[in-house]
This record gives sequence, structure tokens and C-alpha cells, in this order.
Amino acid sequence: MLIIIDHKISSVAKEKLSFYGELLELKTEGITYPAISDHPDIFICQSAGKLIVAPNLPEEYLTKLKSYFPDVITGEFPVGKEYPATSRYNAVVTPNHLIHNFRHTDFMITRTLEDLRPIHVDQGYCRCNLLPLKDDHFITSDEGIYKVLSRNNMDVLYVSPEGIHLEGFPNGFFGGCCGVWEDKVFVNGSLNHFQEREKVRNYLGNLGYEIVELYDGPLEDCGSIFFVIK
Repeated sequence: MLIIIDHKISSVAKEKLSFYGELLELKTEGITYPAISDHPDIFICQSAGKLIVAPNLPEEYLTKLKSYFPDVITGEFPVGKEYPATSRYNAVVTPNHLIHNFRHTDFMITRTLEDLRPIHVDQGYCRCNLLPLKDDHFITSDEGIYKVLSRNNMDVLYVSPEGIHLEGFPNGFFGGCCGVWEDKVFVNGSLNHFQEREKVRNYLGNLGYEIVELYDGPLEDCGSIFFVIK
């Protein structure tokens, strides 16, 4: 298994993740602003069986992904320096739905995943703010996303993003702290430092998830953790 991460996450987190697979540590310069320049969910949209990647993802990463995973699709438009050009690939894909702000979605995502039901939200940084779980359950740190998904009869937990770290910003987002593999939810930090910890623990526990905390510290938005199976 290949695990795509921001190269800046802690050495403790990397060591723990390395038990589950090979790490691909993402680092870019000059493409977009520093706080998100190494975030996987800025450059990659992950769906079951496919990865849709920005054309300006550095070649070394694209080559590695293609050597590991057969169905890598290059998007049409590059990640830009400012929003909304930074949000083109930040969509959430479930077995049944494609969720994003479709004013900004790269065309290759909507074409490739045209069989999924589209759900529009106003938040361009959708994957940063929305953690997809089994059977149309979600955790979000965006009130607008919460309202839209609730109207669509989905089971969604809202948590405040307060206290989640992201360099240069008042806070990061909950989805950007996490990754999901099988029945494990990996969290970049410890919920002990998160004010809504019991809500999260109860919600995930009721769904049968094991929580894997990657280090003992505040939650840090690392642009999601992607688990890619050959």
C-alpha cells in the first residue's frame, strides 16, 4: 500500500504510518501558497480505482503514482497560486456521490466520475472540510456542507474547526487531519487536544471504526492522508 502524506508531518506520525505501507511524502515549491503546498488533497482527487491528479504535480510524484497504481488520470487545469484555482481537485468521492463546489471542479473529475450523483456545496475546499466514512456517513467542519448533506438525508456530524492547526491561518479543518483505511480512521494528532473529542469518538465508535492517533499533540491539518492500494 502507498500512503500519500505531507512531508512536514511529524517523524512520530511517519513512523506509525510506515507500519501500514510505503510513504510518499509530497513536497512542492512555487506552485501554490506555502500552507497547502504539500497537501495531497490539493493535487489529488481519490476515488475507488482511480486517482485524478493535477497536471502540475511534480513529475517525480506522478511517475511514482503511475508505477504503483495503473489508473492515474491527469486533470485538465493546474493547481494555481490562489483560491479558487487551489481547490480544483479538493472534491470528495464516495461510492455513490461526488461532492464539491462545481464552479471550481476540474472538468476531468466530473467527466471521469459522471456516473456518480453530484452534490454541490459552496465550500471549494471540500475534502479539507469533509471526511467521508462508510455508508454515507461523514464528519465535517463546515456548517454549509453540514446543511447540504443533511438536506440530502445523509448522516453527518459537525465539529468546530477551532483548535486545529494550519500554518498561517486561524485554524485548519477536520477532514484535512484524517485518512481512512478499512475500519481505521487515522488522525494527525490526538483527539485529547480537541474540544469536540467525545463527539468524534462516539460517532466513529458507533460506526465500528478504530481511531489511530499518529502522535500526542494538537490536531494538524496536513491535507488529508491518502491510502492507495495496488
